[in-house]
Formats: sequence, C-alpha cells, structure tokens
Amino acid sequence: MAFSILVTLTLLLVQVRPAAPPPAEFFTSPFTIDQMRGKQAVVETTMGTIVMQLLPESAPNHVAHFMTLAAEGAYEGTIFHRVIRNGMIQGGDPISRDPARVEEYGSGGGRRLRAEPRDERHTAGAVSAVLVPGDPDSGGMQFFICATDQPGIDGQYTVFARVVEGLEVVQAISAVNANADGLPDERVAITRVTIRDTPAEPFVDETVEELAAYKAILETTKGTIELDMLPDKAPVTVRRFLQMVAAGVYDGIAVHRVAPNFVIQTGALYYRSQPLLASQQRLIGNLPPEFTDTPNEPGIVSMARGAEPDSGSTSFFICIGSCRALDGQYTVFARVSAGMDVVEEIAGVPLDGETPVTPIFMTRVRAVKR
Repeated sequence: MAFSILVTLTLLLVQVRPAAPPPAEFFTSPFTIDQMRGKQAVVETTMGTIVMQLLPESAPNHVAHFMTLAAEGAYEGTIFHRVIRNGMIQGGDPISRDPARVEEYGSGGGRRLRAEPRDERHTAGAVSAVLVPGDPDSGGMQFFICATDQPGIDGQYTVFARVVEGLEVVQAISAVNANADGLPDERVAITRVTIRDTPAEPFVDETVEELAAYKAILETTKGTIELDMLPDKAPVTVRRFLQMVAAGVYDGIAVHRVAPNFVIQTGALYYRSQPLLASQQRLIGNLPPEFTDTPNEPGIVSMARGAEPDSGSTSFFICIGSCRALDGQYTVFARVSAGMDVVEEIAGVPLDGETPVTPIFMTRVRAVKR
C-alpha cells in the first residue's frame, strides 16, 4: 500500500498542462534570511487551520515567494485540487478559484522559482513546491503537503516549510472523496493565509518559582481534578509536564489502571484516542529521575516508569491509599489540590482486573495560574 501511494504521489505532483515559457527573470527574495527567520504561515481552510513553520535557511527564495503571495492575498479562494488519501494534498493554483476551468487545474502559477537545495526530507507535514515534470526550475504558487512520510520523493522537490499544527487537518483533507485523478468531490478552499512570528514556546524560560505558580486542571469523564505543581521537587519533570499539557498531549487519554487502595494511573500514550501530532511528538522523551524523600501519601502525583530509573515519559499515577513503599523510587512532581472526591470515585469504579469496565478519559488537560 505504501509503495502505491508513493508512486501515485510522484505522478500527481506535476502541473497537468504545459505551463508558460520560463520567465525573463526568476523570483529572488527581497528579504534577508534574518527577516524571514522565526516565521510561520497560518493557512485557514474550510476544513480547519494548518500552521506551517517556514524554512528560510533551506529555501530562502521559496519562503520569500510564499510570504509575498500571502501578503497579497494570492491564495485566498484557491482550493486543494489534488489529494491522495493518507499521501498528500496539493493546492495553490490560482486557476482553481474558477469552477468552470476545472480541466486546467494544476497548470497555473508556475515557473517562477529556481530549484533550491533538496536536503530536507519529505516526512509527514513537509511542504514543497510543485514542479513541471523534468524541470526543476518550474516551482511557483502551487505547493503540496505530505500527510504521511514520503521518503520515495526525497531529493526531488524543494521543502520550504513544515506543518507544526494541523497535520490532522491535512490528513482529513487527503481523505475526502475524490475522482480517479485526485480531484476532490467537494471544494476545500483556502480562505486566508497570514504570516506571523513564531509564538514563544511555553514553559521554557520560567524559573522554578514561576513554574510553582501553575496548576494543571484535568477534566475527566468523572469530573475535574486539580494538580498543584511541585517544581522544587522535580523541576525538569514539571517543566516537561506543563509543556505537554500546553500542547494537548494528555487530551483524550484513558485512565488505564486502577489498583485498589494503591494508585490510579493515566497518561500513557497507548491509551490516547488519537495519534499525536508532529508538534506534540517532539515533546515526548524519557525523563531523568528526580527522586526525593517526599512521602507517597494519598493525593501525591508521581511519574510512572519501567525498570530503568530514567524511563519515565508521559504516564503518571495518583496515590489513593498505601503507597509508602514507593518512596524515593518515583519522581513526585504534583499533588491533588482539588477534586480528590473525583479521584476516589474513579478508584471505586467496577474493574476487569485493574482496568475500568467503563472507560474513563481525560477529555482535556490545561495549565492555569493558581
């Protein structure tokens, strides 16, 4: 299946009609790399918003061209006129604004850009310029976004951006019903493209004292639980936990374990209702052990781990009973400050072994100041 997607993808990423002759002069960036560094393109579509991190160091002319067109409103009203389910989406052709010219879709807006380095890989979320077959200097307005990894086309197209938010929107667009040529049955339009400064990463520069001012609110199908952070005990774990909360990593994860008079456990990615986005996945990694002599009493929250001390990642547990045997062996990073009644309700649900008979989910987790 993967091979057929790659083959079809290569065939579709072309302009379907002969394009205009090469221009007398190709586009050259009016911006310095410093002026383009740290910029994102926010692509609003009729199916949701896609945020792309621009890559001026890799493709300065492509990035400048896209920024210039976005500022002119050139993409507004164009559609994604080619899709491959779980493969890619292609858009940006100015002709695609006109439903009467459907036979010409894919032939507009080209031959404006010379090829730039092609070292960037076509992983999920890669954004590249569409080319006329056999002509590396035929890039222009049209672009395609990989919905999944496409290593078979590495080195063939110039990647000039990467999706950092909204990959699920790209995948949903790729899955719309389409004809044999990949033309969607419904018009999925770009309504607006804006360029913005890349927002500051949350919870990167905060001091231990500043981290201590935050709490996490766990909205579950049984009620709300509030956790006060303990960065004086585990600064690295608290920082990463809050970063994952801010990115939505914990949204839609089940409470997968209830050990009576011991712990309830959640946060394991295996029990997440949807796969992680690329922007979320980059936050996932093993945490260093930050073991202390903090007693594991009811309401204490610790990071779960495997046999190795540094194998903690996302899963955590809340003590509900006799947990003192765990003292000094797990990273304590928070305590329940409200909603212990909800914790106790979860602890009392019918079980199949240690698994709740009726699934319990964290529907949303957010970080707020106390």
